[in-house]
Amino acid sequence: MESTMNNTKVQPVDEVKDPVERENKQLNPPQMKLIIGGLVVTAVLMVYLMVNFHAMQPLLLIIGLGLGYTLFHARFGFTSAFRRVMSVGNGQALRSHMVMLAAAVTLFAPILAFGVSFFDTGVSGYVAPLGVSLIVGAFMFGVGMQLGGGCASGTLYAVGGGRTVMFITLLFFIVGSTIGAYHLPFWTEELPSFQPVSLATTTGLGYGGAWLLSIALFGLIAWITLVVEKKKRVPKMAPVPTTSGWKRILRGSWPLFAAAIVLAILNALTLMTRGAPWGVTSAFALWGSKVADFIGFDVASWGYWSGESAQVLQASIFADSTTVLNFGVIIGAFLASAAGGLFKFSKINGKNVMASVIGGLLLGYGARLAFGCNIGAYFGGIASFSLHGYIWGILALAGTFVALYLRPLFGLSVPKSKDTFC
Repeated sequence: MESTMNNTKVQPVDEVKDPVERENKQLNPPQMKLIIGGLVVTAVLMVYLMVNFHAMQPLLLIIGLGLGYTLFHARFGFTSAFRRVMSVGNGQALRSHMVMLAAAVTLFAPILAFGVSFFDTGVSGYVAPLGVSLIVGAFMFGVGMQLGGGCASGTLYAVGGGRTVMFITLLFFIVGSTIGAYHLPFWTEELPSFQPVSLATTTGLGYGGAWLLSIALFGLIAWITLVVEKKKRVPKMAPVPTTSGWKRILRGSWPLFAAAIVLAILNALTLMTRGAPWGVTSAFALWGSKVADFIGFDVASWGYWSGESAQVLQASIFADSTTVLNFGVIIGAFLASAAGGLFKFSKINGKNVMASVIGGLLLGYGARLAFGCNIGAYFGGIASFSLHGYIWGILALAGTFVALYLRPLFGLSVPKSKDTFC
């Protein structure tokens, strides 16, 4: 398929393909040694969490495993979904986002309204301020995920699937998030900012009215993508190798819409378990800050770690619920890839490395400024009826559009959306 930014006409036979699809026309046998190893690691970590921490930590590990398994098996992406829409007009993956968000707001509304939780910790959604930091951060994140090859969740499950270059993205994601934590007080206190806006509580609509408005918005967005596809002969998404029957649950690809509902359910379970929705990048800031503290930086003096956050910095990373979820996602994706016989380390080249470095830094820094990533701000924010989640999505799409001009400089494809791990 040949396409440029000025002429997006494509041949009708073209498809948007996944690199795994091109290399594996059929499923490989399960990689049993890797599966056993992954299960052993899971069991050891589970026992450690059960013995040393609150009961919610092992439960969150199980939820994280489910998230990682689902993300990998469905190749459920945010980066590729945004890129496909902006480059060739394919909105299939974006429509799956709308299904996910519709299911999420349906589940979140009663949980938030009635304070439903498993451990009586109280529940609250992700409702963040509106300001310069959100605008700049979300735009940076949109550029970063197109250069780095993945978003927050995508970086984790690509690492779990053995995609080598994503280890570099993850490393600099952590670095960028740590720098962003250090700079965050400037962005939030020195630059213009407005109070958070909740469609449910701030506007007076209530959770019922906010739910109706949200469903209407999701339907409108899905309808727009269908109109665009009807007017343009867009490339189709190629099917991922799979199997049939019950084996498909463990080894084959999952339909995007089915995965969307599963992710919404798991996010709702996360909300009821720890009192907050699924998040990813706050753990990156924690990991990086601990390393910075170890090598001599006065991290405790940073505004980001003031107040109650100081206890998080001093405690074990395994006491951090987001860290446990992240480890679960990586292990879950690893088990899913091994079950499908797909785990292997991929090749990297100099241009990919440079893109991953730059993309990772933008991802980490942008996530801190924007009060979250594609999971915490976009998925969790919109599911929590926060206006900042919608603004995040718009600015991330704008960043994606700009990144379409930058990707070819690093040897990254634009129209064929080869980078579909996220």
